[in-house]
Amino acid sequence: MKVKVLKVNDGDGQVLLSYKRLAQDRALEALNEACESGEVLHGTVANATTGGLSVMKDGVRIFIPASLAGENFVKDLSKFVGEDIEFRLIECNPRKRRVIGDRKSVLKERREAAENALFESIQEGMIVNGTVKNLTDFGAFIDIGGADGLLHISEMSWGRLEHPKKVFKVGQEVECFIKSIKGKKIGLSMKFPDQNPWLDAEEKYAIGNVVTGKVARMTDFGAFVELAPGVDALLHVSQIGKDRVNKPSDVLQLGQEIEAKVVEFNGADKKISISIKALEMDRPAEEKATIEVPEAIAAAVKETEEAAAETAEEVKEAAPEAAPEA
Repeated sequence: MKVKVLKVNDGDGQVLLSYKRLAQDRALEALNEACESGEVLHGTVANATTGGLSVMKDGVRIFIPASLAGENFVKDLSKFVGEDIEFRLIECNPRKRRVIGDRKSVLKERREAAENALFESIQEGMIVNGTVKNLTDFGAFIDIGGADGLLHISEMSWGRLEHPKKVFKVGQEVECFIKSIKGKKIGLSMKFPDQNPWLDAEEKYAIGNVVTGKVARMTDFGAFVELAPGVDALLHVSQIGKDRVNKPSDVLQLGQEIEAKVVEFNGADKKISISIKALEMDRPAEEKATIEVPEAIAAAVKETEEAAAETAEEVKEAAPEAAPEA
């Protein structure tokens, strides 16, 4: 076997040899060549500290600084312990046995390659599956396999949403479609056209129809009532009731369910006006038709019966006197 001489005399007249050191030297030579060529290597993470990762490769310890451990800053490096990762060497000094690795550049290259492949295959209108990567106040960034797309809060639902965090969680799988592609920016949407609530709105909210909805928001001039997710109607302050109302908040509450009559529909501008006042004015007429009319008929029948009874009595009284004459 081939070994390396460490000491000619270890103090006892022995020659100190090492097979392990020879293997490490050979490994360092191979790593030095890989460093010069930029070859991508594999190694197992043996340890993690706040400063970086220790990776073992053929018995040689390779240090990867925390700043080069991920494409973005990774706060907890301990999750990489035991994993086999890819990296390239940026420094290799066999004499000092100092080897520095870089994982960030490899991840960046992998991402750019996947991104280029993705942009060659996608187009606007295509339905894609993705994973929620990050959530913000204005939307969610979705990884669709090679690139991130922005799912704006206004494109998450036909209805109104308060915050993306109330609907999505990081790591959640979602289905959406590509709404726009502008350079490297991808706009996503979950407002599928076949689910547009305005498709059958003209029939569903025709003038004269009675509808129910919840008070979504209020202004000084009226309240906006959600009839369905994505369909709001204006209830003007003058149409809240037969009595005068100064402010909608005086008689209505957010989330309150109300019933009203559609008085105006504009499908082109997606505007609907409703009125509680008109509905209240219709109801007395309905009650009159169902209650007062039957009473009038009953009175007429009673009057006819009384008149018939009086006529019969008169005939009875007049009959004896008419007989002798006959």
